[in-house]
Amino acid sequence: MIRSRQAVILSLALIAQAVLFYGFSPADNVPASRPLKEFSKQVGVWSMTVEGVIDQETLDVLRADDTLTRVYRQNGTGRPAGLFVAYFRSQRAGQAPHSPKNCLPGAGWAPSASGVMAIAIQGRAEPIQVNRYIVSNGENQSVVLYWYQSRDRVIASEYSAKFYVVADSIRYHRSDTALVRVVAPVIDGDADAATEASAQFVQAFFQPLRQLLPN
Repeated sequence: MIRSRQAVILSLALIAQAVLFYGFSPADNVPASRPLKEFSKQVGVWSMTVEGVIDQETLDVLRADDTLTRVYRQNGTGRPAGLFVAYFRSQRAGQAPHSPKNCLPGAGWAPSASGVMAIAIQGRAEPIQVNRYIVSNGENQSVVLYWYQSRDRVIASEYSAKFYVVADSIRYHRSDTALVRVVAPVIDGDADAATEASAQFVQAFFQPLRQLLPN
């Protein structure tokens, strides 16, 4: 019953989005953004170790206007964390973020736990709410944090993100958004430590990344 209600809500949101995007709201008017490649290779105590490359086939499916994929390592502890950002200037032509909770199982990662967690960010009055998943692939486990970021708003729920796309399109003539994802391996079976390291990584990069995205 709950899944049926969620499916109905999402369907209504998608219908409303299509009607408003293509029928009533004018074209998007998005402020210029800086290339994600300008994102710092050093954020707090985290240093970049790998600059990832996304193959063309994946880019064709993703259809993002800009992407960033890197691995950082925490100075002192040596803990790694992967950062992936996909930015979409407009969602009018069918371009939209692919939810990690759908993509990860397709890549062989099965979720074993899920929920929403709060992360305090310096300079923000309220903590941001992000999705937290623990995923497994054979003997390997990872903690995955992700959210949708539009204007200065952080959204965990896919359903809420769809509704805000419609609202922002009407009010601000904008449908731009970014999907931000962090993946940290679970070491020695300690998922709590991986979660804490992931949260610290988010706290380190959130404001520098925010400066690259339109506000």
